[in-house]
Amino acid sequence: MATETALVDVGILFTAVAFAGILSSWIDQSVIPFYIIIGMVLGSNVLGELPALAGTDVGIGGVTVTVPEVTIGGMDLLAALGGLALGETDFIVVGAEIGIVLLLFFLGLEFNLDRLLASRDRIGKAGSVDLAINFGTGLVFGYLVFGSFLAAFLTAGIVYISSSAIITKSLIDLGWIANDEAEPLLGTLVYEDLFIAVYLTIASALVLGGGDVGAAAGQIGIAIGVILALLALVTFGTGFFQRFLDADTNEFIVVRALGVTILVAGIALALGVSEAVAAFFVGMTFSSTDHVHDLERLLEPLRDAFAAIFFFWIGLVTDPGLFTLSILGMIVAAVVVTTPTKLVSGFLGGRIYGLDDRRSLRVGFGMATRGEFSLIIASLALSGAGSGIAAETAQTIYAFTVGYVLVMSILGTSLMQYSSRIEPVVVSALERRRSGATEPVQE
Repeated sequence: MATETALVDVGILFTAVAFAGILSSWIDQSVIPFYIIIGMVLGSNVLGELPALAGTDVGIGGVTVTVPEVTIGGMDLLAALGGLALGETDFIVVGAEIGIVLLLFFLGLEFNLDRLLASRDRIGKAGSVDLAINFGTGLVFGYLVFGSFLAAFLTAGIVYISSSAIITKSLIDLGWIANDEAEPLLGTLVYEDLFIAVYLTIASALVLGGGDVGAAAGQIGIAIGVILALLALVTFGTGFFQRFLDADTNEFIVVRALGVTILVAGIALALGVSEAVAAFFVGMTFSSTDHVHDLERLLEPLRDAFAAIFFFWIGLVTDPGLFTLSILGMIVAAVVVTTPTKLVSGFLGGRIYGLDDRRSLRVGFGMATRGEFSLIIASLALSGAGSGIAAETAQTIYAFTVGYVLVMSILGTSLMQYSSRIEPVVVSALERRRSGATEPVQE
């Protein structure tokens, strides 16, 4: 049985995300940034540091202030607050993983195999444009900052990959999931997730194996094999999953769907393929059954609860102390450079799908968000510190990525939420530019 302390920690977690939800609703903002911020505040890097502040000097606006010891009824208030800080417990880590799995499972439910095959040409074109513009920009940016290929390769992946989890959650919350812009968004995310499955195997071999090309080739082979197996599951497994979910009660439908989805995701992760990619394919398999609406209705509360844990976890692992002036400068430079590249590639992706300017802009806004995969790449760099990559470089990449993801997750969700205010201005500017370009020159 769990100890009372562990149970209290879980209670604090859910109370905190509930409070974040109330606050976001009160001021009519997306809840995702609030989940991230509340996670950061309650983490050991913020709340957990309060006890150590008592009696220390803190500079505020050029004025040095000594933090007093505060006691109430003989109780040290700062120590008591610090005791409420949450660590990266097994429950939070696994809960965050389940949140990613369920978000991508729902993405798969919206994107069955027939739809995927029908759109393969457009997915390939839009995804290739996205890859060329953003991965290429990341390579150049990373090389200019670090001056080495491996660091540039890792940086390219970090700034290229959009957050499938955050974007999927935003699509659902904003009601865009049934709109025309959802198809290029989801198609490009599928392309990115498949690419990143291969990318991570190469990056792992280079960082952890000291550049062993043979090991990389073996891992790539395994990743491709797992993806082919998942495609076979989608192609031939519909009949089995239809019968598997033919249950008498909602309870059995839920536990069977969760069991299969999490098990397949876990096996894929153990074999070096993203659990998110695996969950997407499982969702696609279920999408061809007659149980889609039942799954959406029954699993939606679970998806949202575990998704909240995932976003809370992003904040929890964010250490504000990492953000030195040089790191902040890198973050600002990356945001300035890579936000427009995602907007442009997303807009072009929307045009490839035949969308008008307004909906193509929405595709660009949606793709701007970065998240879970960027953090995975940064953690990989940290794991190889001192072996495949210099320790100082690895630590810099990690600190940069944490801040970059925090900024881009807030910026991306804000762009999506306020797109209706931005679209008229940008569309009018595009129309004026086109009309100016087509007007005949007056003699």
